[in-house]
Amino acid sequence: MWDPQQRLKLGAVMRQQEAFENKHTNGQSDTVDLQETLTKEDFQAQIDSLSSLEKKFSFYGPVFDCIVFHDGVTWRACVDTTTTGDLESCSLLAPYALEQQFATLGCSDMLTYSVNIYKEGDLLEIVTNCGSHGTHVACIAAGYFPDQPELNGIAPGAQIVSIKIGDSRLGSMETGTSLIRAIIKAIELKVDLVNFSYGETAAYQNSGRICDLMSEAVNKHGIIFVSSAGNSGPALSTVGTPGGTTTAIIGVGAYVSPEMMAAEYSLREKLPGNHYTWSSRGPSADGARGVCISAPGGAIASVPNWTLRRSQLMNGTSMSSPNACGGIALLLSALKAGNIPYSPYSIRRAVENTALKVENIEAFAQGCGLLQVEKSYMLFTEKNPCQEWNMNFVVTCNGGRGIYLREPHEIKPQETVVNIEPVYCDVNTTENKDKIAFSMRVNLICSATWVSCPAHLELMNMQRVFTVKVDPAGLPTGPHYTEIQAFDISCPTKGPIFRVPITILVPIRVQDAEQCELRFCNQHFNAGQIRRHFIAVPEGATWAVIHMKVLSKEHGSRFVIHTIQLSPQTAPKSNEFYKLVNLSDLGETTQSFNVRGGGTLEVCISKWWASIGCVSIDYSVRFSGLRASSQVFSMVSSSSTSTSRPYKLN
Repeated sequence: MWDPQQRLKLGAVMRQQEAFENKHTNGQSDTVDLQETLTKEDFQAQIDSLSSLEKKFSFYGPVFDCIVFHDGVTWRACVDTTTTGDLESCSLLAPYALEQQFATLGCSDMLTYSVNIYKEGDLLEIVTNCGSHGTHVACIAAGYFPDQPELNGIAPGAQIVSIKIGDSRLGSMETGTSLIRAIIKAIELKVDLVNFSYGETAAYQNSGRICDLMSEAVNKHGIIFVSSAGNSGPALSTVGTPGGTTTAIIGVGAYVSPEMMAAEYSLREKLPGNHYTWSSRGPSADGARGVCISAPGGAIASVPNWTLRRSQLMNGTSMSSPNACGGIALLLSALKAGNIPYSPYSIRRAVENTALKVENIEAFAQGCGLLQVEKSYMLFTEKNPCQEWNMNFVVTCNGGRGIYLREPHEIKPQETVVNIEPVYCDVNTTENKDKIAFSMRVNLICSATWVSCPAHLELMNMQRVFTVKVDPAGLPTGPHYTEIQAFDISCPTKGPIFRVPITILVPIRVQDAEQCELRFCNQHFNAGQIRRHFIAVPEGATWAVIHMKVLSKEHGSRFVIHTIQLSPQTAPKSNEFYKLVNLSDLGETTQSFNVRGGGTLEVCISKWWASIGCVSIDYSVRFSGLRASSQVFSMVSSSSTSTSRPYKLN
């Protein structure tokens, strides 16, 4: 390697310099001519140069010779992993898409690689993974171990197309270019189903180049997209992009069952099933539900060999998404075998309408509930064919995708115009005579007494409009969620053909004008329990302080303090505070964070999902602010002092 050779060279030069200096300082020569001076300076220059190279050198790994050639059938490549030219001991690989071949760089690292060859052999791409995330996700969805079926994934043997979007140079972070290329490749290969266990928060809902291209893959090419809802909970409106913000995508929340708690996490007590504390919650900022369905969000599954372990426990909505994706793959396999027509829209309606509602878990977390593959299939077989199988019903509400009243000035009786537009999937050609013939009478049903909507709606191949009145007067403080569900009167048992989500957050108003403080005393928390408080922040407040104290003497607990305010065209993370705290018995903590006066602040206190036992705590929220004591401001510079008065632009 470079470092030992460099050190040998540096040592040799330093010995030569030392010998030269000894010769001319021990009286062996009485004169120093020009040549000797130049020689001495040359030695020093060599030492300086070699020392500088050592400081600047960065080791990027071994360097291998690569040979690319065409064997008359296809391009092949050989990587000299021996570094000695012993090509007979090396693997000869074709592009992975052709022969699914791979090799290992060496026994010391166990890093597997494959190759792609482009530009008539001028460009060789050596492909490795940059983390264990993708392997783990793929194994959850479709791992296949014929000799050990207990290790199988949800849909063992399903054909996987692996498209890398994480950039090794960026620590596995995705780029816009890689995402666009991946979606285009999925369209070219005509895949049936895509799992996307990536995402982040965004300021805009259901828009952007990436979201538009994903929606095009669904609407024009019939690809079903399943994605993680995000790991930014437990506060509301924390769903990520694209899983929780894009209409065309099935967003999946993360559930943990009692069996998972025992088998995967080795909890000493069996707790009720719940959602992970960190699983993102809906609704999205424009009122859409955000989380469509839920699935188990943890698994012990295979990871790459270079980790030097066979399997690993991971959790996240990155794990719940492939779990649901594998289940939908089973559904597609059965539908294809039975020659039953389907579209991304009919698949989504089926999995949502048959999902299992879990008691004591809010709809913001679980969506429609846990995926039920068998019931989804039975819905297709019992209710097939139905005239809307190839249709999507696009719901818009005053520019949003649902009704979402959150800010204090919005909590009043309001009427909203709801637009319903039938849209056909382009990949399945629908004849014009069928579009003309389409007619459906639906019942609009909402169980909430504070929502008024028409009882009937006639649908045809055009946009229809109706109005909804929401009257929050008399509602207690806190979150309120309901849906307007539309049922085909000719077959109501197949479930709603579309839903209009409605969310109202009624805030608490601070009554103590002097202290500006709210107290919550003797609050009991079991594992995973969440208490949400929506507070109308007093005008002029710029920061808040939360103080928590454990009342229990037996044991402490782990809590999440999560606060969030929403601002237009701003990502939720820009106005949030998140803190995971461990409190001992009788322990306490004080946390402060910025707020915006006049808006609604969610204060979410959650006991960690795996924190065993019941704990009682007191906590308070106090608001403070800074404001100018004078309306006249003086600005001092080195030459003069100027005075200005603020003014308002109308």
